[in-house]
Amino acid sequence: MGSSSTRRYQSFVAIQSEAAIRALASRYPYDAEGKSLRGNPEEIAEELKAEAQERLKVAGVDVLEARLTHLAYAPEIAQAMLRRQQALAVVAARRLIVEAAVGMVREALEGLEEAGLSLDEERKAAMVNNLMVALVSEAQAQPVVNVGTLYT
Repeated sequence: MGSSSTRRYQSFVAIQSEAAIRALASRYPYDAEGKSLRGNPEEIAEELKAEAQERLKVAGVDVLEARLTHLAYAPEIAQAMLRRQQALAVVAARRLIVEAAVGMVREALEGLEEAGLSLDEERKAAMVNNLMVALVSEAQAQPVVNVGTLYT
């Protein structure tokens, strides 16, 4: 093979390899719950090998191994994906806070009942509301002095 043929051969292999990667990337998300490029590296490597082999067999190339060695978002979407990850983390943290607060409110109501203090439904609802606001709020709780009653 001459140097011109070698360059064409190398160019063909490079183009077909990139096409195989693009085809694979179009089928799977970067990172997700199910099958993804990042989450299933061994399975993805096998599919990439098969995809590359299919494209390169016409040139007599036998693909022994194919792997993704570097995965990154394009710069134009990296910021959006970072914001998405941060938002998911905030939602998960808030869910945990709310679940803990519900448990604490439940324990408070049970504790009052065990102590023989019973509240009517309206007072129970007000207490639940106040406790949930105090427990879930990101602001520091402010003292409130009750100078009257809600009930007449």
